[in-house]
Amino acid sequence: MTTNPNPPARAGRREWTALGVLMLPLLLVSMDVSVLYFAIPAISADLEPTGTQQLWIFDIYGFVLAGLLMTMGSLGDRIGRRRLLLIGATAFGAASLVAAYAGSAETLIAARAVLGIGGATLMPSTMALVRTMFTDPAQRAQAIGLWSGVMTAGIALGSVMSGVLVEHFWWGSVFLVNLPAMLLLLILGPVLLPESRNPRPGRFDRLSVPLSMAAVLPVIYGLKEIASEGWNVRYTMSVTVGLLFAALFVHRQRTTPSPLISPELFRSRGFSPAVALSLVAAFGMMGSAYFTTQYIQSVLDKSPLEAALWSLLPSVPIGLAAPVSAQLVQRGVPRAYVVSGGFAVTACGYVLLALTGTDSLWLLLAACGVLACGVVAVMAQVTDLAMGAAPAEKAGAASSLMETGTEFGGALSMAFLGSIGTAVYRHDIPASAPDPARETLGGALAVAEQLPGRTGDALATAAREAFTNGMHAAAVAGATLLVGAAALGAVVLRRVPDTRNAGQADQLSPSGV
Repeated sequence: MTTNPNPPARAGRREWTALGVLMLPLLLVSMDVSVLYFAIPAISADLEPTGTQQLWIFDIYGFVLAGLLMTMGSLGDRIGRRRLLLIGATAFGAASLVAAYAGSAETLIAARAVLGIGGATLMPSTMALVRTMFTDPAQRAQAIGLWSGVMTAGIALGSVMSGVLVEHFWWGSVFLVNLPAMLLLLILGPVLLPESRNPRPGRFDRLSVPLSMAAVLPVIYGLKEIASEGWNVRYTMSVTVGLLFAALFVHRQRTTPSPLISPELFRSRGFSPAVALSLVAAFGMMGSAYFTTQYIQSVLDKSPLEAALWSLLPSVPIGLAAPVSAQLVQRGVPRAYVVSGGFAVTACGYVLLALTGTDSLWLLLAACGVLACGVVAVMAQVTDLAMGAAPAEKAGAASSLMETGTEFGGALSMAFLGSIGTAVYRHDIPASAPDPARETLGGALAVAEQLPGRTGDALATAAREAFTNGMHAAAVAGATLLVGAAALGAVVLRRVPDTRNAGQADQLSPSGV
């Protein structure tokens, strides 16, 4: 054992204050994923979009965000992460203003697309700046833990804020809440945030941009549609086309002299396992959300706002998960065991989910809380591992890969676990039920309302039981996968060298050049 004579500089009050500023865009970007949950009915009544337009209003943000993450992460490494963050904040704020006062569905779709572009600049920039501001491994782990907790909480908070604002104001208010935070970021960012960039970025490979989007978007689209509509040739072909473009994208990165995503990132023994494990963690989180939101609203018959407020309870213990996992690692517990334990806790959450009945609100909330704590603990550790393993000059690209992996994990979980739940539902629903009732729980409840007396009640009860059975089957599958992830994480990460005390400071000049 040797002691590094030049340990990394510890962050002070300025850096921690800057971290608080960085949490603002992160919170808003994560909230915008779910902020339209309760605003869509009001938007539909006001703007009268077609069915296709309504789908694009809801989905365009996530698609653009996922498709541009890798491009924006690499761009930030080249032009400066703070500069890209401020450009993105300006675009995000302007698009929020346009969306709030949109007079047509087309305008709102366009504004949501620009919001997705802004979000794609903000997410990797915030993580890359955390990487460069916190060079001390212990402090970086704490900062990334806070980052992970805020990211998870924002998704839950978005739906609740949407319900409250729409109930008391008009639907455009869900976008106006972005403006004060973005204005504060534009004022404080240049003062508190250091600029950093890759000193030798090389030429920007324009061909890799459409290749990356062609690789990501068809896969995300196909998986999401499979989750909601079921397997068919069109969605399977979409995934296949995306995978073919992914192979072309990888080939391009390995052969071009100035790649968008440097293959050197994957030569670190810690980075590749971290990306893979973050994908599995996202799988665990989004797969459960697909069922629990429907369970609270449709099985327990809660109003949308009631469902959102109940959904906030499991997020209360999330704030402790990341700091506790960081403390365990700092006290000498091997990271492999902490990550493995996090996956095991997530699996326990799925086991509790498999024990719910058709009237088990508190058991469901406990399952969600346990599950979320396990996921956040894993995400905090694997993100810290990935960002610590990545060179500082490639922090933006590294962050974008982590975020893209998370998007893939969420879409894959909805497709896989959603398909299991749907198959069981269709098997258990009475064969005599009308076709709409055999497709989804929502369709069954809509049909049941039109049927007389006991006939409608019997159909609604059967549909709720069939959905709960489907959730049980998906939960068992999720728990099984996560137990495997716990074992895999323990084995793979034990081979990764522990760099917590390596003391490798990042060599960046004040200008970031």
